[in-house]
Amino acid sequence: MRNRMMATAISALFIGACAASGAANGPKTVARSLSGDYVEARTASVFAGACHYNGELTTTGRDAELVWHVRSGSSHGVDVSGLTAVAAVTAGDNLKDDISSRRSVLYIDDKATDAQMKALAGTLMTSYKDALGTVVAIKRAPITFARTGDSFTMSAKGVGKLVVDAMPNGECCKQPNLVWYKPLVEIAGRKVGFTRESGIEDATLGASWSKFNQNTAFYGSFDTSK
Repeated sequence: MRNRMMATAISALFIGACAASGAANGPKTVARSLSGDYVEARTASVFAGACHYNGELTTTGRDAELVWHVRSGSSHGVDVSGLTAVAAVTAGDNLKDDISSRRSVLYIDDKATDAQMKALAGTLMTSYKDALGTVVAIKRAPITFARTGDSFTMSAKGVGKLVVDAMPNGECCKQPNLVWYKPLVEIAGRKVGFTRESGIEDATLGASWSKFNQNTAFYGSFDTSK
């Protein structure tokens, strides 16, 4: 019990330090300008017919995994280029409507130094605080990320996996009336992705889910300076 309380206290202190680091110069300043690839997958289809959408609206869509791969950028003088971060996000109701109860765990690539981990986590927590809600823990994980054209693969060992391809024939652009959601974070070049595999296992949040072969993803480019 004592060790658990100490671990919780240390985690809270680290989260506070990361948040302070990200907010040091106010929101969205060049002191923390990061850009790169963003992919998210939810437990509800983001592109579907009206009946499918309405059937899922109140029964699922409470969880998501968010992935940021930094192509270039630094935060307060700390270069975090090439690193990847993953967030497991959950809420009491569909993420489309429920912001107040959102909780998340943020995973940082275990290749990051302590300074890089603090800088990257702090920037994401400040830039995307609405998407993340209450960050209850920041953890390290071995994370791999690859992009080939509009196909993305992410693996966070012991946490989750995400495999997303572009929709065939650009269907989401031809039928925008069937896109029912918006990405949880602001991105450029937003497209709907076909999720071949997604899922999260996180004991801290009590999250355990997986989805296969559905239109549950968004992808595009993120830029924290905008």
